[in-house]
Amino acid sequence: MKIKQNAYFIFLVFLNSQAVTGSLTTPWTADVDRDHPWPEYPRPQMKRQDWLSLNGVWSYAIADMAVTEVTYEGDIVVPYCVESLLSGVERPLAPDQYLWYKSVLDVPQEWEGMRVLLHFEAVDYEAAVFVNDELAGSHSGGYDAFTIDITEYLTGEDILTVRVWDPSDTEPIPVGKQKVNNTGLESLIYYTPCSGIWQSVWLEPVPSDGYLGAVTIDTDID
Repeated sequence: MKIKQNAYFIFLVFLNSQAVTGSLTTPWTADVDRDHPWPEYPRPQMKRQDWLSLNGVWSYAIADMAVTEVTYEGDIVVPYCVESLLSGVERPLAPDQYLWYKSVLDVPQEWEGMRVLLHFEAVDYEAAVFVNDELAGSHSGGYDAFTIDITEYLTGEDILTVRVWDPSDTEPIPVGKQKVNNTGLESLIYYTPCSGIWQSVWLEPVPSDGYLGAVTIDTDID
């Protein structure tokens, strides 16, 4: 019995070493288009003809929360979390750091006179969204979508900036099995955090005099 236990322990150590030193890939990793990842329409209901995906290559920076002037460090592929291989970054985000994103907004001229909605399908965990350095909106929660009307912030030459804070398991928030400092044998049970934008980002024009924002179905079989 002791020999079996020792063999099992060695097996776990081997798995752990593979998990720490290796990057998780699939047969489709090389097929990802960095410039147009996840090109599908992101919303299953209320599909509108006009929309614009913002998925692709953005600029990013990881900086201490106290830093006031951010220097962008390189490219990140949205919408893959910063820790992932597909993001092109594959770096951890500490609870005392911000993850910054920046991208140019090229709003079609055909949308002039309409309201422009900015959709995030998911950002983990707390996001502050700036358009041309003005705070347009914020959201807390890593698993649900949110929308910001950015019409009033657009000037024609527009920069979108997103600041993300993700404390993961260091704060009492829903994290699933995500764990900061996920090393050792615990890494066989818990997961590396999934920080930042991890679902599609997109723009949508809607009529300025009103539009359908959501559908609620209330069934009554009686």
